[in-house]
Amino acid sequence: MSRKRTMEAIEASEFVTVGELVRLTGVRYSTLKYYTQEGILPFLQPEENLTRRYRRVETLRRIEEIRELKSRGYSIPEIKDMLKIAEKQAG
Repeated sequence: MSRKRTMEAIEASEFVTVGELVRLTGVRYSTLKYYTQEGILPFLQPEENLTRRYRRVETLRRIEEIRELKSRGYSIPEIKDMLKIAEKQAG
């Protein structure tokens, strides 16, 4: 079994795991996995058998954005559409 990284190591890292995102945000594991499955929480997985890695800074920003939209009463499908539109405008 692998050892948990310290919070200092996680906070200094470019990439984090979903478990580390739980520790950083307090968002439930199942919620983060759902966001990933819905395509609103992008990740990198260079090879099929490797753990998914999330870019820490961008992912924390995205989770906060999702939380804010949810607090305003938007559903996940609505948030997904909003994020797609925002990405198109930015890109």
